Amino acid sequence: MLRGLDISDMLIIDRLELGFQPGLNVLTGETGAGKSILLDSLGFVLGWRGRADLVRQGAAQGEVTAWFDLPEGHPAHAVLEEAGLPGGDELILRRINTSDGRKTAWVNDRRCSGEALRALSETLVELHGQHDDRGLLNPRGHRAILDDYAGNGPALAKVRKAWSDLGAARKAAAVAAEERAAIQAEEEFLRHAVAELDKLDPQEGEEATLDTKRRLMQGAEKIRADVVNAYEIMGQNGAERQLGDALRWLDGAAARAEGALEAPMAALNRAMVELDEAMSGVANAIDAMSFNPLELEETEERLFAIRALARKHDVAPDDLAGFADTLRAKLDALDAGEAAQAGLEKAVKDAEAAYRSAADALSAARRKAAGKLDKAVSAELAPLKMERAVFETQIEPDTQGPEGQDAVSFSVATNPGAPAGPLGKIASGGELSRFLLALKVCLTQGQSGLTLIFDEIDRGVGGATADAVGRRLSALAAEGQVLVVTHSPQVAALGAHHWRVEKAVSKGMTTSTVVPLSPLERVDEVARMLSGDQVTDAARAAAEALLAG
Repeated sequence: MLRGLDISDMLIIDRLELGFQPGLNVLTGETGAGKSILLDSLGFVLGWRGRADLVRQGAAQGEVTAWFDLPEGHPAHAVLEEAGLPGGDELILRRINTSDGRKTAWVNDRRCSGEALRALSETLVELHGQHDDRGLLNPRGHRAILDDYAGNGPALAKVRKAWSDLGAARKAAAVAAEERAAIQAEEEFLRHAVAELDKLDPQEGEEATLDTKRRLMQGAEKIRADVVNAYEIMGQNGAERQLGDALRWLDGAAARAEGALEAPMAALNRAMVELDEAMSGVANAIDAMSFNPLELEETEERLFAIRALARKHDVAPDDLAGFADTLRAKLDALDAGEAAQAGLEKAVKDAEAAYRSAADALSAARRKAAGKLDKAVSAELAPLKMERAVFETQIEPDTQGPEGQDAVSFSVATNPGAPAGPLGKIASGGELSRFLLALKVCLTQGQSGLTLIFDEIDRGVGGATADAVGRRLSALAAEGQVLVVTHSPQVAALGAHHWRVEKAVSKGMTTSTVVPLSPLERVDEVARMLSGDQVTDAARAAAEALLAG
């Protein structure tokens, strides 16, 4: 609920502070006094898009502050939490517009974006008037209005989930089909490559092993000849025989050497043992260097085959085995893909059926609610002297989507037999005002805590019709708060709180102000609205009668 509005340096307002109350708040005043400026200023602090030249001439900046009561459970709390803005039981909005067009906004003293401000405003205030394109006159919002009226929240949530599930199922099937098609396009290559790899069967580390073996075999002849020569020098015709002869000669002389030869003989014995081990190792090496010339050819052929296959597939030789597993997995996926694709397509059909079921249920609920709304609006039109007018909620098939499969629009016919058409195009100004009011009365039944603003919605009506409009506005205000800018004395007389907008010129500067009216002042204001500039005793008497109800 809007509790107050503080305006500084906006258009022709120098400084103005207003306090609003629950119930029906009426603002009256002569044409051009500045009533629309109040709405422009309120729209500015709420983040609505409007006129750009709002700053009062000569001022550096204009500023508007609005504060609201937020009861527990008010939808604004959720918006504040999502935007990371401070909450509480009071909400203070402040917005500044500099003379060069820069705008800055705060929510509870925390800077915020225009987007967050507009999201908040949608939960705080509804503006209705003959030229309002944000509310009831905008056909794009009629489906949501009908769903709110019908209480279709759970059914709508079910449709949205079914639509999301359907989208996910379609995406999964499409992705799988694309992947399978891509694999099918290279199926011949995959099968040939896997067969080639399986036939060669390369192992990790095999290329390095084969390369080492090949190099050993290539140099084996020369290496083996040198090793054999070394073995022969160490053998019985070489070092082994000479060491044996030396050991025998020393052994024969040892008895007469008084122990001087024992250490040298021990060293020679150790040398004989070491020589024997060396010869054994060289012999093993000679055996290892013995190979079949065909083995070198076979080793080279396999080594070259592994390297050629690695180049062909642009992988390292050691990665060929893993690469083969990857190709084999693609083939397995292709072989199993037909069954998997069939399962995904079935999931799509099941999701489509679930969506159709949820959307059909929502459509049925909308049609039922549409008939109920049409009857309710018709009942409200009769007291507004439009008993012959027809209001119809039209539901047509629409492209399927997260909101269902229906296009909803409000159409009217002002007289029996007259062609029906969109609400904002068929009705005249006065008729449109009454259509909007009747519709709003029906849509807000059972709701409380609303702040509704009606901008000259009674234009073009008078007498008993204006009185009926006022009584509908008063009924709307009984459960919340209504602000109405009006030129109708019948409507003004029904207000619980009354302000007069005045314009004055001082020192060549025009300013606008708003004055709360006392009971006696209300009589004069309503009398002025009845008779014009010259307030007569008869006009005062009529005003007193209107205010008395």
